[in-house]
Amino acid sequence: MSAVAKHQSHAPSGGTPKPSPAALNAAAASFAALTARLDYLGAEDTELVRRAYRFADEAHLGQLRNSGEPYITHPIAVAAQCAEWKLDAQALMAALLHDAIEDCGVTKPELIERFGAPVAELVDGLTKLDKLQFNTREENQAESFRKMLLAMARDVRVILVKLADRTHNMRTLADAPREKWARISRETLEIYAPIAHRLGLNQTYRELQELSFRHLKPWRYATLSKAVAKARGRRRDLIQKVQKEVEAAFSSAGMTLRIAGREKTLYSIYRKMEEKHLSFAQVTDIYGFRLIVPNVIACYTGLGILHQMYKPLPGKFKDHIAIAKLNGYQSLHTTLVGPAGVSVEFQLRTEAMHVVAESGVAAHWLYKAAEPNGASNDRLGTKWLQSLLDIQDETRDAAEFWDHVKVDLFPDAVYVFTPKSQIMALPRGATVVDFAYAIHSNIGDHTSAARINGDQVPLRTELKNGDVVEVITAPVSTPNPAWLGFVRTGRARSKIRHYLKTLAHAESEGLGEKLLAQALRAEGLGKLPDEDDEHQALWEKLLRFTGNRTRSELLTDIGLGKRIASIVAKRLMALLAELGERPDALLLSRERFIPHEAVSQGAVTLDGSENSSVRFALCCRPIPGDQIVGYLGHGEGLVVHTEDCGVGQRLRHKDSERFFAVEWADEPTRAFETGVVITVRNDKGVLARVAATLADAEADITHVEMADETPQDSTDLRFVIAVRDRMHLDAVLRAARRTASVLTAARTVPVP
Repeated sequence: MSAVAKHQSHAPSGGTPKPSPAALNAAAASFAALTARLDYLGAEDTELVRRAYRFADEAHLGQLRNSGEPYITHPIAVAAQCAEWKLDAQALMAALLHDAIEDCGVTKPELIERFGAPVAELVDGLTKLDKLQFNTREENQAESFRKMLLAMARDVRVILVKLADRTHNMRTLADAPREKWARISRETLEIYAPIAHRLGLNQTYRELQELSFRHLKPWRYATLSKAVAKARGRRRDLIQKVQKEVEAAFSSAGMTLRIAGREKTLYSIYRKMEEKHLSFAQVTDIYGFRLIVPNVIACYTGLGILHQMYKPLPGKFKDHIAIAKLNGYQSLHTTLVGPAGVSVEFQLRTEAMHVVAESGVAAHWLYKAAEPNGASNDRLGTKWLQSLLDIQDETRDAAEFWDHVKVDLFPDAVYVFTPKSQIMALPRGATVVDFAYAIHSNIGDHTSAARINGDQVPLRTELKNGDVVEVITAPVSTPNPAWLGFVRTGRARSKIRHYLKTLAHAESEGLGEKLLAQALRAEGLGKLPDEDDEHQALWEKLLRFTGNRTRSELLTDIGLGKRIASIVAKRLMALLAELGERPDALLLSRERFIPHEAVSQGAVTLDGSENSSVRFALCCRPIPGDQIVGYLGHGEGLVVHTEDCGVGQRLRHKDSERFFAVEWADEPTRAFETGVVITVRNDKGVLARVAATLADAEADITHVEMADETPQDSTDLRFVIAVRDRMHLDAVLRAARRTASVLTAARTVPVP
């Protein structure tokens, strides 16, 4: 039983109480009302639903809700909501039986035997969802949410029945103890309402929001309710006038029309007032009209008629027919200045669009006959549900999955075009990189540049409605960790993280192999033993000692600093000694008695291509030509410091066994960043002159900051620049000193 349902039933005490005749009549009447709604099912299916009802009625016998009604009225109400969405017989049976497994001791095998595997699976899925507790603790909430979304993705009927269950529980929340209102309402508002919205169940979405608001903030709800009723009374004449004028205009144009008033929900008024800091009087779009017309052409014709009658507000027209929303919603929206200068919103749609607008995914059943089990799976789910499964494949960590899904759960969409005019919908705030990953993960991984409407733009550029986006890829391009700072979609975020984790693993393994080989040289062994038949037992013993599953995992752990290479090397030598292998005396003496600075064979060579497995410390920013040392941090790979860096020296004093010999390659593959401080006179245009000088000397400026102080005769400009080596840095500093208004130029001194 759901967390909500639990507090609304109680086990009978002191024998089975007899429900009052009125309560029994209420239960019978509610089932009669349900059967009246099953006219869309065949006689055979209706009989199956009736059988499920009899079974549930027996199972819940004696249980009462807090209101005093028999408990069976709850499953009937849930099934009635599902019948409104025209769900199939299996879903209705699951709705009637959804509390049977947990509450009444009914087993899954028993349900399979009586009602078949599909119904039993649905009930089992619902029972598992009911056990989910959305606690404030992030990791519990994340894991629960992940299970629910994956249950949805497998069969969307599970979440539809769950939403019907939650809706009825919210409708009867007033019967529950007052102290539970806030938790249940908040959970509904944060979890279930957004899911209803993403599935296009707009009517349910609005009702869940409204009911949550009523129980979460009763005083504000009551105040707003009175204000809206008063405003409704004041504007009744105006609304009736607009309705008559619209009906007359459409009638004279020979168009059939069904018109309905649409009032903004109290929760959406409250949200608008909160977000935009408005008073109630400043919220103008409280009232609107929904116009249902025969076909798509009539939608656009009707729009023309409305625009002839009243003046449209600029920027308030949206065509969701040509470009449907992510959840399938289609309508034309326009806001017009009606009589007395009051803004009125109109929505135009066809009957079929209206069904989808109100029922979303559930509308799938309205136009289909019973299909074989599992058929039209692609229609049951949505693109969003599929994207959840994609994210799940790459994200095993529950909190990370929650992080990805949160950004996707409730977006406003922007609609952009590919160069071939294909329309793509993305959440508001999405960037070029999100677009690239939405097309294909391979394109995202190799994105190097992009054009929007023909103009070259940075990859972090946010997309706007109507943009034509062209992604330029290059085989050598790879995802950048900085992308995680601006991507908006869960899909892009999970793909980038997955790539970086895989890459870091491979690089750390390579570094671990180098470090272990270096440590073995110090023990007198020229290279790592091969992973052949002869040494298989040796590696197995070593892995038992370190607690790793594979050689690859051991080397990765050494590369990440989780294992000390010298300790592993000593153990490996002891195992080799058992096999009769001895250290090379010449190599041993050379490694032990010649100072490390003069020996290059054992050092790890760095050329700048190491990416995530090697980091260059920001405290001293080493560059080729500097004397350097390597520190193997705990779980962070190799960190390189200059020899005179105070931070490095303190670490060495505290943790000497984690330091390794490192040296620069003869030809580094890239430029390295270092800090320089240039003291200048406060003359006009001095920053521009210094920047131009650095650029002319082929030094890339990656960061600049000025002393934050009151204007004086001189000031310090601090730059981070990328140079090839120390010789290049010296040439850059000489050029800077020759620049007009420069007093001194020097490299930033490492922290003592």
